[in-house]
Amino acid sequence: MTLKNLKENKAVKILTNIFVLILIPFVIWMLFFDDNSYLVHRKFNKEINDLENTISFYKTKIKEDRVTIKKLEDSLQLERFAREKYLMKKENEDIYIIEFDTIKK
Repeated sequence: MTLKNLKENKAVKILTNIFVLILIPFVIWMLFFDDNSYLVHRKFNKEINDLENTISFYKTKIKEDRVTIKKLEDSLQLERFAREKYLMKKENEDIYIIEFDTIKK
C-alpha cells in the first residue's frame, strides 16, 4: 500500500479529521482524568448505595426498638426483660443459670 492509497482510505480520512483529533483526547480526559470523571461518579454512586443500605438497616432497628420499648411499658415485661438480659433478681432469691454445651464430643 502506498502513501497515496493510505491517504485515500476512508478510515484514515475520518481519524485524521481535526474534529476527531480533538474529540478523542477530550473524551479520554473527561472519562478518566477530570475531577468529575466517570470513575469518580461510579465511586460516589457506590457510596450512596452503601449509605442508603445503612439508613434502611437503622430504620428497621429503630422499629424493633420501638416495639421493645412499647413492651417494656408493662411492669411484668420490664421485670422479665431485666431478669433475662441483665440477670437481675429479687431480694432473697437464688438464680441458677444452666448453660447447655452445644459442642458435640
